[in-house]
Amino acid sequence: MGKRKKLAADARKAALKTQYFAKLQNVPSSPRKMRYVVDLVRGMEVTRALATLKFCKKAASAEVEKLLRSAISNWEQKNERKAENGELFISKIFVDEGATLKRMRPAPQGRGYRIRKRSNHVTLFVDTKND
Repeated sequence: MGKRKKLAADARKAALKTQYFAKLQNVPSSPRKMRYVVDLVRGMEVTRALATLKFCKKAASAEVEKLLRSAISNWEQKNERKAENGELFISKIFVDEGATLKRMRPAPQGRGYRIRKRSNHVTLFVDTKND
């Protein structure tokens, strides 16, 4: 690794140490389905977002709820105190495309149709309102 890239990588790592986040990788659902759930809670206060995710009928909402609880726990561990009601909110949340497994499905007349089994990565940042 060159010196310039090394300095940039170190700067990114130092910036992440001051932020509170959680990552969920290789979730076996399509990014499009996950983005639907993520858009429901983007920018929301944490307790309200947890309630929204708990009563959402989408299967992806359970994964995002677990991720949000992990991000809250990370914030509490770094600040060495419990999060108060109304203090934390979701500052940034995004879904990236993961690896795609390519499979073949039998089709009529000796053909094969291509099946794409998609996966995604979700990253969630929490922060306090006064920052």
